[in-house]
Amino acid sequence: MTLSPLGDSAVVVALGSELDATTLRRVQALVAALERDCPAGVVDVVPAFTSVTVYYEVAHIGGYARLCAALGARMERAESALVATAARVTEIPVCYGGEFGPDLGEVAARAGVSADEVVHFHAGGDYLVHAVGFAPGFAYLGGLPAKLHTPRRATPRTGVPAGTVGIGGAQTGVYPLATPGGWNLIGRTPLRLFDAGRADAALLRTGDRVKFRAICAEEFATWR
Repeated sequence: MTLSPLGDSAVVVALGSELDATTLRRVQALVAALERDCPAGVVDVVPAFTSVTVYYEVAHIGGYARLCAALGARMERAESALVATAARVTEIPVCYGGEFGPDLGEVAARAGVSADEVVHFHAGGDYLVHAVGFAPGFAYLGGLPAKLHTPRRATPRTGVPAGTVGIGGAQTGVYPLATPGGWNLIGRTPLRLFDAGRADAALLRTGDRVKFRAICAEEFATWR
């Protein structure tokens, strides 16, 4: 764990350097610890992929060194109680290519494989939800096979249909709502990733595991 000042009213607590399950658990553990027992003067706690940024009011923390010591103590206690638990696994059916995945061919060409191989690699991955943001219910998934890493498109689309599966750099994800987007579109799921009428509006949450399953257009139609 390393702590670095961010201006004069925040500190960044770095908890790892890799997008992996261990770092994610540490981020979640520190956030939970601060929710239970927040040092005086702290006004906001913002988790990221590998770090937690803690915002504070300078006049109420008793000094920067004291705040850092308090954060270190809470992380130490959180780590001593940290126990790996089985993640919730969600299967997402995807109809790849065609009108649902207009960029599948470009992703395949860049990777030097066939479109069918892209589907095989993508659906065969084991994905971890590292964060949820950008749009309600949009989950950033780590675990994309390295062969499929594809830079975001130079020009984003002004409209991407809800349920569209995309690749952006080393991550993949599903657009939960119709929004603009710059990721490479390879398929679409009939599942609703976000529904304000559900008790849990977002289908996915940080720490979940995701498995994709390739389906045909006929099966996709049965979900409507």
